[in-house]
Amino acid sequence: MIVRSRPHWLYMLFVLRGSILPKIAPQLTIISLFSIVVTALHGQILHFKVSLNFVPFSLIGLTLAIFLSFRNSTSYARYWEARTLWSQVLSASRSTARKALTLTTHPAAAKQVILYLCAFTHLLKHQLGNTRPSKLLRRFLDEKDTRRVLNAQYPASMALLLVDEWLGARLHAQEVAPPVAAAFERNLDELSTALAGCERIAENPIPFPYSIIIHRCVYLYCFWLPFGLLDAIGFMTPVIVCFVAYTFLALEALGAELENPFGQDPNDLPLRFLSWQIEGSLLEMIGEPPRTDKPGVEKHILR
Repeated sequence: MIVRSRPHWLYMLFVLRGSILPKIAPQLTIISLFSIVVTALHGQILHFKVSLNFVPFSLIGLTLAIFLSFRNSTSYARYWEARTLWSQVLSASRSTARKALTLTTHPAAAKQVILYLCAFTHLLKHQLGNTRPSKLLRRFLDEKDTRRVLNAQYPASMALLLVDEWLGARLHAQEVAPPVAAAFERNLDELSTALAGCERIAENPIPFPYSIIIHRCVYLYCFWLPFGLLDAIGFMTPVIVCFVAYTFLALEALGAELENPFGQDPNDLPLRFLSWQIEGSLLEMIGEPPRTDKPGVEKHILR
């Protein structure tokens, strides 16, 4: 994800890192070259003049803009909901750790639940990214709990079960009063709700037909556009086609990138940084530094 203050307006015109341009450059080049060929041939295909005007392109362009607006709005809503859910993980984890340290009669046992919460955070990150954190888990869990979590189909949910088992043991040992246990459960329910919300976003993309319709319409529109502009603007046709194609292709690519906010694209959520932030804030409560390395910061890029 790009994390930086807004740069100078002139720099914004030429920045590539984090923009969509590198991703759509091949398609944009092909469309531009096709437009140059059409202009050089004066719109003729096999000695047949393709005569079009701008009227159908105005109507189709308006419809296409509406489709792209819907797609991007939906994608950004998914992105923002995912960021909100991770804020909920941060808030509920801190609340659980704070209660464990202050509202139990045996505060020393709170370290274990804090380590469970750290493991949950990293497991959530890896579950959403379809990766396995086997080595990382051993920094927070013993061998038995590590095997138990890694053998689970839903590791993050299993980590929450470890937290609940810790709470049950403290309750039976009368180290936690029943009203306090109910407060713990509310926080754990928040974590479970956030987990389910993240799984819903990751496992249920925008219906594929929307992507197909937009993709086909964008490319058909861009490849037919030179024939509609040639008679009106002549040799400037490739320039205008390139600009219009950049607009439509960039919006389509951005919507596809934001659709899955847990991916590895530059504009997706910085899950590594978010999980490290949660881990650091939890371990700080027991006077320990983070057990994982801080994600690299390269030219204001946080991954």
